[in-house]
Amino acid sequence: MLNPNLEAIELNKEEIERYSRHIILPEVGLDGQKRLKSASVLCIGTGGLGSPLLLYLAAAGIGRIGIVDFDIVDSSNLQRQIIHGTSWVGKPKIQSAKDRILEINPACQVDLYETRLSSENALKIMEPYDVIVDGTDNFPTRYLTNDACVLLNKPNVYGSIFRFEGQATVFNYEGGPNYRDLYPEPPPPGMVPSCAEGGVLGVLPGIIGTIQATETIKIILGAKNTLSGRLLLYNAWDMSFRELKLRPNPERPVIEELVDYEQFCGIPQAQAAETEEKAAIPEISVTDLKELMDHGADAFVLIDVRNVNEYEIARIPGSVLVPLPDIEQGSGVEKVKELARDHRVIAHCKMGGRSAKALKILQDAGIQGTNVKGGITAWSQEVDPNVPQY
Repeated sequence: MLNPNLEAIELNKEEIERYSRHIILPEVGLDGQKRLKSASVLCIGTGGLGSPLLLYLAAAGIGRIGIVDFDIVDSSNLQRQIIHGTSWVGKPKIQSAKDRILEINPACQVDLYETRLSSENALKIMEPYDVIVDGTDNFPTRYLTNDACVLLNKPNVYGSIFRFEGQATVFNYEGGPNYRDLYPEPPPPGMVPSCAEGGVLGVLPGIIGTIQATETIKIILGAKNTLSGRLLLYNAWDMSFRELKLRPNPERPVIEELVDYEQFCGIPQAQAAETEEKAAIPEISVTDLKELMDHGADAFVLIDVRNVNEYEIARIPGSVLVPLPDIEQGSGVEKVKELARDHRVIAHCKMGGRSAKALKILQDAGIQGTNVKGGITAWSQEVDPNVPQY
């Protein structure tokens, strides 16, 4: 309800006191606060981006907030996902978020959708809301969110983060560009590492998520200077902001329906190729590896292909660090040849994907090897719980 009947909306004494710092702003005023009260916002994701934006939207007085998420709180989330607390580890994120929102603003209506957003449910879930905020971390859901917003004519407040860099803009608003104008095609699967692999500075999603909350509030208030048509780029390490202009592409195909976004992003094909590649590489379980270590440690060399900083966090005893980038560049292949000699080569990474890739490169160079299924994560879970998980 971006154009509500303001005369029908009332603010009581407690609300006027609560939102007084808004109301005394000429750009907001009493009518603006009524707009916020009458507005509905759907946030997709309660992770790094969803955490700050949900907190600030609730504090700002948004009358109805919907949350879509199916994940549970993990201890590794707490470094950046500030809406969740230690007591919520192992429990649903959306319930954790609701409890925190209602603690901030008991008058807020909170709708929960504990499900994965899909082509089958997206339009139904998104239709009742005025503004959609994209707090997701994967390409299929970003394209799905964008296309559903286009079909429903909803503004899409976008943000993304990785390592020290973030970006934010507003899509599909007042004739402005949408996500497909910025990224007509998704990158190949695996080309962009996840935060779990590449890391993320904890405060970064706080900054980008707060910008998303700001743009959402401005849309509801009818502000003219939104980020529509502008892509804001932020580098926390350099403490720098840049801005790029975005324009609709007149040659972009018309979005007429929702599609299979996993297929569109090439994920099934990539998974099939990865499965086929892994099938060509022998595997060993972490329990079998432990037995080998206990009874025949001199018969093999254990290669760890993770990055240096990961190796410093946790390691399997006796492993030798040869990072995957070094293997890809060739120097690591020579190092493995020197280490192996007459020994069997066994390789591991965090969960088994990078080590399988490294072993394929080594295999092409004439070095046969075995992959540790589940990597050091499985080692921590099944063999030695004292090894930290990250």
